[in-house]
Amino acid sequence: MQDKYYGEFGGCYVPEILMQPLAEVDQAFQEIKHDADFQAELSDLLENYAGRATPITLARNLSRIIGRKIYLKREDLLHGGAHKTNNTIGQGLLAKRMGKKRIIAETGAGQHGVATAMIGALLGIPVEVYMGRVDAERQAQNVKRMQLFGAKVHAVDSGSATLKDAINAALRDWVTNAGDTYYLFGTAAGPYPFPALVRYFQEVIGREAREQMLRLTGALPAAVFACVGGGSNAIGIFSAFLDDSQVKLYGAEAAGQGLHTDYHAATLEKGAAGVFHGMHSMFLQNQDGQITETHSVSAGLDYPGVGPEHAHLHATKRAEYLGVTDHEALNTYRLMAEREGILPAIESCHALALALREAENFDAEANLLVNLSGRGDKDLKNYFTHVNS
Repeated sequence: MQDKYYGEFGGCYVPEILMQPLAEVDQAFQEIKHDADFQAELSDLLENYAGRATPITLARNLSRIIGRKIYLKREDLLHGGAHKTNNTIGQGLLAKRMGKKRIIAETGAGQHGVATAMIGALLGIPVEVYMGRVDAERQAQNVKRMQLFGAKVHAVDSGSATLKDAINAALRDWVTNAGDTYYLFGTAAGPYPFPALVRYFQEVIGREAREQMLRLTGALPAAVFACVGGGSNAIGIFSAFLDDSQVKLYGAEAAGQGLHTDYHAATLEKGAAGVFHGMHSMFLQNQDGQITETHSVSAGLDYPGVGPEHAHLHATKRAEYLGVTDHEALNTYRLMAEREGILPAIESCHALALALREAENFDAEANLLVNLSGRGDKDLKNYFTHVNS
């Protein structure tokens, strides 16, 4: 296995029974990078099925309010409603190439589950999705979408019944069924090669955004903002700017209700290094080193860890990761609807809220780029439940 680590973070900490399946995924991953037929099919589906390239939109009204130009990379306009489709197309084709007869996945907000179910339907491969029961209830619309695409959805009741517990359940399934099953991991986290594999399929966001900003503005953005749970949309857009030291990179983590306890805190602000879900990274832990429960209004960010590359970018200070509260995200959800006629996912609203908060630290002529990672139709019930409570 190649390039398993990002500085001190990363690796592959799994039961021995999963080492061979992961090695097979890595071998297939290395092969498809140089396979012209695979790359041609991937490009065709990204363009003609998913709808790439996604545009960049100037948020005109917000820009006037804050006195800085806010540009939005519109992953919400991708087929399926989020950046997750980039990854599921790529890994779905990889599963087909490997001859797998079944695909499993975990999901938090449901967008990765939906995207996996879509590609399973397209490729004719049965899909089963693990989703925490709490998330399944607050994202019921996405559960119905998965089922309509033909996927079987398993509601997970253990632990906090959220994303980390869905990952645990999916890993247990894979241990038992690795021979014929492909685990289509949804974020840039977990054991190697998943962080590298997911990054590879999400880099298209950054490549497009870099070219589009140069064409639209004649310069690179002063800063790039993205929400970070596991971190796939963020590493996707960050990847094109990592070598540009003049471009600041900001990750918006979920700070929950804003209480000063580890239970609600953002991972990279309050976490510590440890091993969980097959990787060495940063996690929210108690004094005994046990993973703590989290809370966020956004199911997609309700995870007590972060991908290893983000942990490395935090440790090296190449990117800054700051917490955004539920209140800030919900206010931004309404603000975007009222001022821009755009309904972003509440996950994406964390990144937008952080950009609005940090804007005053930039010159008036600065251009700020926000990755709008998904659309917010799925969050309507969740939004009104919280604002009316």
